[in-house]
Amino acid sequence: MGRSPDRSRGGNWPSAALLLLYAVPFSFAYNNLATGTGALILFGAVQATMLIAALVSGERPRLIQWLGLATAAIGLLYLLLPGLGAPEPVGSVLMAVAGVAWGFYSLRGRGSAHPLADTAGNFMRTVPMVAIVSLVSLSDFHVTPTGAMLALASGAIASGVGYAIWYAALAGLTATLAATVQLSVPIIAAAGGVVFMAEDVTLRLVLSSVLILGGVGMASLFDKSSMGL
Repeated sequence: MGRSPDRSRGGNWPSAALLLLYAVPFSFAYNNLATGTGALILFGAVQATMLIAALVSGERPRLIQWLGLATAAIGLLYLLLPGLGAPEPVGSVLMAVAGVAWGFYSLRGRGSAHPLADTAGNFMRTVPMVAIVSLVSLSDFHVTPTGAMLALASGAIASGVGYAIWYAALAGLTATLAATVQLSVPIIAAAGGVVFMAEDVTLRLVLSSVLILGGVGMASLFDKSSMGL
C-alpha cells in the first residue's frame, strides 16, 4: 500500500500571503524612508510581533533573556542612529506592516518539517499575487537584462535559500530567542559590506556588534536553562 501524500510539503497559502505582505510593503516603504529609519521600524515591528505572540502562547522569558534582548536592541539603535531621520508617515506604516507580516511568517515557520520545500512552495504561491501588484505599477516598470539577473539572484537564490535556512533554524528556537536572533541581521549585512565592498571598520560598528552579538548570546545561553533569575 502506497504512502499517503505529505501535505506538510510545499508551503501553504497563509504563509505565502504573509510573505507577500512582507515583501510588497517593504519594497514600497523604502521609496520614502532612509535606510536606518526603515530598518529600525521593521525590526521593531518584528520584535514586538514575535514577543507578544510568545507571551500569549505561554513563553515566559527569564530576566537574563530580557536583558539580552534589550542589549541587542540598544546595539541596533546605536548602529542605525546616525542615519535616522523624521519618518515619513506612509512609508512608516508600510514598513510596520512588513515587520508584523515577517514576524508572523517566522512564527509559522517554527512548525515547518520541510523548510526548503515549504519556502519554495510559499514563493511559488506569491507569483499570481505579485503579478496583480505588478499590473498596478506597470507604468513604473523599467527592466534591463542586468537588473533582471540581479533580481533573480537576490530573490530566487539569496532570499529563497536564506528563508529556507531561517525556517530550518526556527525549529530549534523559542519565539523569544528567534525574535532576538534577528537583531544580528544588520551586523551581518555590515560585515558583508566590510568584506565585499571594502567599507571601513568603524568604532561604531565594532561597539554595536559587541552589544548586538553579546545580547543575542545572553538570550541564547539561557534560552533553555532551568535556572531562574
